[in-house]
Amino acid sequence: MFENNLNSENCFDLYETSFVPEQEITTGSNYMFGNGYMGYRGTHPDATKENYAACIVTDTYDNADGKWQELCNVPNGLYLDIVVNGQKVSAFGDSLSHYKRRIDIETAKLTNEFSTDDVAISVERFASMDQIHILSMRLVLRAKQTCDVVVTTGINGDVWSINGEHFSEYNLSEVNGGLLMHSVTKELHTDIYVAEKAVFQCGAEVKENIDIGDKQVFRKVAAKLTPETPLVLEKFVAIYSSNDTDNPKELALDNLASVQKDGYQNAAEKHDIRWQALWDKYDIKIAGNDRDQTLTRFNLYHNIIHTPTHALLPIGARGLSCQAYQGAAFWDQEVFNLPMYLYTDPEIARNVLRYRYETLNGARRKARKLGYRGAFYAWISGKTGDELCPDFFFKDIVSGRKIRNHFNCWQIHVSPDVAYTIWKYYEVTGDKEFLHQYGAEMMLDISLFLLSRSFYNVDKDRYEYIRLLGPDEYHENVDNNIFTNYQARYTLQKTIEVYEQLTKENPSQLAALMNKLDISEETVNTFRHMIEKMYIQPINENGVIEQFDGYFGLEDVTPEELATRLIDKAEYWGWPNGVAVHTQVLKQADLVQLFVMHDDFDEDVVKANFDYYEPRTEHGSSLSPAMHSVIASKIGYDDFAYRYFVKSCTVDLYNTNKAISGGTFIGGIHTASCGAVWQMVVFGFAGFSVSDDTLHFKPALPAEWDECSFRVNHKANIVDVKMSRECIVLEGHKQNMAALRIDIGGHGMMLEPGQSVSR
Repeated sequence: MFENNLNSENCFDLYETSFVPEQEITTGSNYMFGNGYMGYRGTHPDATKENYAACIVTDTYDNADGKWQELCNVPNGLYLDIVVNGQKVSAFGDSLSHYKRRIDIETAKLTNEFSTDDVAISVERFASMDQIHILSMRLVLRAKQTCDVVVTTGINGDVWSINGEHFSEYNLSEVNGGLLMHSVTKELHTDIYVAEKAVFQCGAEVKENIDIGDKQVFRKVAAKLTPETPLVLEKFVAIYSSNDTDNPKELALDNLASVQKDGYQNAAEKHDIRWQALWDKYDIKIAGNDRDQTLTRFNLYHNIIHTPTHALLPIGARGLSCQAYQGAAFWDQEVFNLPMYLYTDPEIARNVLRYRYETLNGARRKARKLGYRGAFYAWISGKTGDELCPDFFFKDIVSGRKIRNHFNCWQIHVSPDVAYTIWKYYEVTGDKEFLHQYGAEMMLDISLFLLSRSFYNVDKDRYEYIRLLGPDEYHENVDNNIFTNYQARYTLQKTIEVYEQLTKENPSQLAALMNKLDISEETVNTFRHMIEKMYIQPINENGVIEQFDGYFGLEDVTPEELATRLIDKAEYWGWPNGVAVHTQVLKQADLVQLFVMHDDFDEDVVKANFDYYEPRTEHGSSLSPAMHSVIASKIGYDDFAYRYFVKSCTVDLYNTNKAISGGTFIGGIHTASCGAVWQMVVFGFAGFSVSDDTLHFKPALPAEWDECSFRVNHKANIVDVKMSRECIVLEGHKQNMAALRIDIGGHGMMLEPGQSVSR
């Protein structure tokens, strides 16, 4: 529905010129703005909970219904209502002569424009990237003819919440000419303060009064406007919780006073400068295709605004777009969101991994609860790292009975996925201090879990992993999932490398760590034995690897045929009785994911497995299309690569994925697919990879593009990359500390600081 609303002069705009009520959930997510601390859904200014208005704030976890611990939607400080000549004027209205909703993703500012025969209204809103606790709004209301106007703005505490009311009390007041709402959460008694200050400018006389209700505190301004006397409202909102600071009320009021003194224009300019610095790092420029340029930036934008860079907190699977998936981290965080930062802004990647270190005790508690040693990271991980995923996630749409999924106890690959990313971070940054101080402990404890969770098959003299599920979540209770076994062996291999590093370089630290984790030399030798004897599914005579034991014996049917067997289109396809369970139809292809993460397989093997698994993949996960695009680029399937690129880029814009599955709301922005867009371009179309401190490029630019350029950072050395179908040009920054080894399509060369190479 956005096909004609993507092209603009600078390809940083997304807009609509008509409102579709049936798309409120989708458009509220797509047009949202945020800064990593909070995300404000891009709903209309007068939207309420019925319209899915929300301001989701990090580190406000609370449980309202006894099942779901999720981030809170805090009271809405940007609420705005306009009445002209006794009639409400709204972007929801059907008597508008002009309507436009536009998100400028270059500066993360949302603008709503709407007009009637009497007035023209423009509202600009943004969440400050300069002062992350501040929301800003500017209203300009112009009369086309003399009219009576009443503007209501303030704080609306009656908010949308997916799983129940989170606040046990509301305290509303007027403070120093501003409005203040103090709410307290039910479970953890977190104090949340929303403070608001508004200034009206008008050439006409203005009458103002404050109205304090049950869950609302509003200011109402009335004026008689003429075409010569526009009404301008500039307001700021400060949001703090007791998890941010010991004195949230004082900081909210002080921050509010400071930003108001600075003024709206100065606040906006400082915000814009911060965003320009971010785009300098992350932007991918595409020449020759405005649609794809805007799609790419849209996804990069969302990866940025949902990443909490201010604290060691998770990147949520739906980020800050709503409460779905509880604002918590899955394996998506390391495998899909983090690579963009790893190669552009490694300090953020470091913080994401520090979050995993800070939640290591939660992973240990989960392992102990399930009878294992070591660290078993939560499938859904919030602030503490304890498992937030309930035993019953979906329900049988037909019978209404709850479905026992085993995401929280059988999907064990999340722990080796964390270890995999720790090692990748070390390879790309050379940050040995992080590896030894934080990474070693995590990797040793993860390896201890992998040992504890493994099954040694005496008869076959091999280590196996049984009763589990891999990234393909339609098939639970399987044995020897190839992705899991491979990731486990890789983790054990790299853990031994870290162990040997510490043995040589810091034996006292290693001894303390071994003592802390209760790991003996005998245990380390068992790690080595596991590496040698780990069962990895073999490559068959057709070059294909079986995804798990017995997979080839399942019914071979296409996803399209399987869809005709559904009784209800909202059915869950997976365990225990979904339509896909006893078939070869996949939610996502584990082998394709494995090939993206490990460059260990011959191209003919990769191609054979892509050919086999691609037609059997339903892409029920938003993670799936991007990984297919990356691999298609690597094996020369250019049409596949581009088609899956577009599919992944439009998961949210075109609303192609399910908002509800098995009775559970899973809407909102798919942050992992947003992060994966960077991978599709850089790993896929540019063929970028790093091995042995050499930067490799094997370009496969889409026929639909003329040029593409981006920036990568390897061990604090920055390289600007520009490629066309004829050549690729690499330029090293003058400030680079050393020459870089480069390989372009098998041709090696050196890239000196301040110089460029091409091929």
